[in-house]
Amino acid sequence: MVFSDSELAAAVERAYARIRGEIVRTPLTFSPSFSRDLGGRAFVKWDNRQTTGSFKFRGALAKVRSLPMADRRAGLISASTGNHGLGLARACHLEGLDLLLYLPRTTASDKIAKLRAAGAKMRFRGRSCDRTEILARRDGRRTGRVFVSPYNDPEVIAGQGTIGLEILADLPEVDDVVVPVGGGGLVAGIGGYLKARAPGVRILGVEPAASAFMKASLRAGRLVAVREGRTLADAVAGGIEPRSMTFELCRRFVDRMLTVGERRLRSTVKRLFDDHGEIVEAAGALSAAAGLKYARLFRGRTVVLVAGGGNIAASVHRRLAGGRRLTGPGNRPMMSSARRRP
Repeated sequence: MVFSDSELAAAVERAYARIRGEIVRTPLTFSPSFSRDLGGRAFVKWDNRQTTGSFKFRGALAKVRSLPMADRRAGLISASTGNHGLGLARACHLEGLDLLLYLPRTTASDKIAKLRAAGAKMRFRGRSCDRTEILARRDGRRTGRVFVSPYNDPEVIAGQGTIGLEILADLPEVDDVVVPVGGGGLVAGIGGYLKARAPGVRILGVEPAASAFMKASLRAGRLVAVREGRTLADAVAGGIEPRSMTFELCRRFVDRMLTVGERRLRSTVKRLFDDHGEIVEAAGALSAAAGLKYARLFRGRTVVLVAGGGNIAASVHRRLAGGRRLTGPGNRPMMSSARRRP
């Protein structure tokens, strides 16, 4: 399924009606320090404060609440070591649905503990995220369970797009929205909604330079593999599923793809904590990092930087933030970092 512009915007609005009673309408706040550095008016959309610590809960709940009764009875299956798994586990708990979550055998113990605390029923299959997802899809077909993709699903994309709906309602004069990109579900949802309802808004996607699959694919005109390096932004690391609908949506709705390096990511995680008291994981800091790196693009404009998640281990955040204690106005309990995918 490939949405038309109007269809995607309408799907976002339907998703919002289904989930608005459970999600947090996260704050959109003016940032004096980022405004100074960008030379415009900079705002941050703090979806690190979302239920389960990231925007993923929006898409997970939108998907779960769209399912017909037969699919609900069959149960769900997915693969995730973090944000998607946490969001889907919470959504299934709210709806009373059975979820089987596949994890790689190499999953860190702190991530397993967080998912167990969220009520996830887990099975350990494969040694990589890609392999584990393949096995989950296969077993879903075999058992009749509904497989829920972290990004390659129209209802998930519509749920993530509710961030764009909230941005436009709170800041109708917005010129630019900068969005983290992994699999492309978040930027496709936000971009599709805003291009339909406010066509003049510019959509910029951001990947870590070490894992810039979408940028390379858009340049090539098809999904391509790239040589991947290690990145702090592990929640967006990894390739994009073949024939993913997000690729075509990004071709239509994303005006420009940007990349940022590891040093910039590290300093931006610290900067968001120092300036705003907000705990943001590296993947969630991509937009703010890109704003600083590409400040010339935003001079004289009103820009929103989407902070997509805050699920970062306390020890990792202390190291990135220079050893400071985790206290501040935006603080929440820490959760371990996640892999795959906005």
